[in-house]
Amino acid sequence: MKEKEIICECGHVNPYGTEVCGSCGKPLVKNDSNELLNMRYEGAARRSQTYNKSIIDKVWNFFSSVKVGITIIVVILIASALGTIFPQELFIPPGQDAATYYAEEHGWAGELYYTLGFHNLYGSWWYMLLITALGISILIASIDRFFPLYKALKNQRVTRHEKFMSRQRIFGRSTVSDQDETMNKAVSLLRKKRYKIFEENGNVLAEKARWARWGPYVNHIGLIIFLVGAMLRFFPGMYVDANMWVREGETVPVPGTSQDYYLENLQFDVELYDEDDERFQGAMQAAPGAEHIETFRTHSILYMPTDESTVGAGRELEAISEQEIEVNSPLYFDNYSVYQLDYKLNELSAMSFDVEDRETGESAGSFTVDLNNPEDYYTLDNGEEVYIYDYFANFIINDAGEPTTENNVPDNPAFIFEMTNEDGEEELTFIRIQRNFEIRDDEDDPHQYAFTFAGIDTNHVTGLKVRKDLTLPFLIAGGSIFLLGLLQGSYWPHRRVWLQRENDGEILIAAHTNKNWESIKKEIRSVTDQTELSEPVDQTDEEYEKEYKEKDNL
Repeated sequence: MKEKEIICECGHVNPYGTEVCGSCGKPLVKNDSNELLNMRYEGAARRSQTYNKSIIDKVWNFFSSVKVGITIIVVILIASALGTIFPQELFIPPGQDAATYYAEEHGWAGELYYTLGFHNLYGSWWYMLLITALGISILIASIDRFFPLYKALKNQRVTRHEKFMSRQRIFGRSTVSDQDETMNKAVSLLRKKRYKIFEENGNVLAEKARWARWGPYVNHIGLIIFLVGAMLRFFPGMYVDANMWVREGETVPVPGTSQDYYLENLQFDVELYDEDDERFQGAMQAAPGAEHIETFRTHSILYMPTDESTVGAGRELEAISEQEIEVNSPLYFDNYSVYQLDYKLNELSAMSFDVEDRETGESAGSFTVDLNNPEDYYTLDNGEEVYIYDYFANFIINDAGEPTTENNVPDNPAFIFEMTNEDGEEELTFIRIQRNFEIRDDEDDPHQYAFTFAGIDTNHVTGLKVRKDLTLPFLIAGGSIFLLGLLQGSYWPHRRVWLQRENDGEILIAAHTNKNWESIKKEIRSVTDQTELSEPVDQTDEEYEKEYKEKDNL
């Protein structure tokens, strides 16, 4: 519902909440007061001051408040600071389970950190909600102020009410012998100072750098674009920052591509500096015994599926490029970049075991377990089968005293094998590196089948970083626009000087600027020194001037 409009004595109809008439400039609030006019937004009414009845009005008024915007910013800053106490989940070691990592690395504080969801803070729904609320606040606050200010500045009149003139911060009244000569000379001097001159009925408005008033709004546009870019990072396909570990001879889907691309690690190489090269002798002597790595690279093949309808590891793949991925020489494709990030040499890949039949003293056979993809059972030479009862890729004992695995990387593999003896009884044997014991109830009754460790196979593993960032243009554009608005609003003040004829040979002079008052007073002084105009006065004392600067910094 619209509030009652205000009709000025000049006949102009002003919206409710207007403090200064949009036509003649007469003050509509505290008309009998000598208090300086509030020139913020030229005294024009804002929507938040005009409507306050419906739910939409109340939501609009809430988000248009500067206090609300500052509160949201403070909450975001506090939340962002909390997100830096411990590493985000993205930066914990690959393969680690977040639920156990934070508790083991950071104790009860880490466990609480994980429970409250701060381990994935910047992608959480409530953090995104805060960012959205900030964007809405900036947008509504800008619209609420932009259009009234735009209309007031675009339609401002040259001839102003005497009360408008006298209640400006800089105001003076001069009696001159020739109004025309004085006005013409003052206009000429103001033009030399690059003021744009508007004349009406012999009165003058000199103005320059009006465009500087839009600096804060340009800031807001840039900030909104930047926030949109930041939020787009959490939309599928817009941003990828993932690690992938690929063993030699292995072909895996490239993360973030929805299995549209696969990468094969044909071979991984590490190249060391030449120990006989004199250029590197100093560095080698400073760190004796260390590996002096010059570079490391992955000889890779990039594939795409030939049949889009097929899903899973059985897809038919077509090689589209073959390239060496090296430090500072990434693989580029379809807005993706694959960087050489890390490596692991001689990772365990397979373990071999021999099985002996104690009753006959003969070998029952041998088998080899692929540590990254073990089978459920293996058939020996004598026809017996070995079942993998349990497998721990990286064996540890948890706090409850139970065997478990820290992750799926085979750094410390352990097995529980099961076989059935000739009596139909199940025999369980626990085997890990340098450990082998039988799980049985009777210590004096050994198992029929004995397992022994036969050997291991290793391979190299390459660590790659997959990056895709379609939000970067938004971030660059938003940041650039923000800096442009900051420059626009900080270094160019909007200045206006009014010269108005009165009866009896008087000329009123008033001036306003949104910043740097001393500079505009200096410009006016250079005009009054060369004309009959008296120098206007600054109508503020020191205490009021300090308060005015804080409130009137547009």
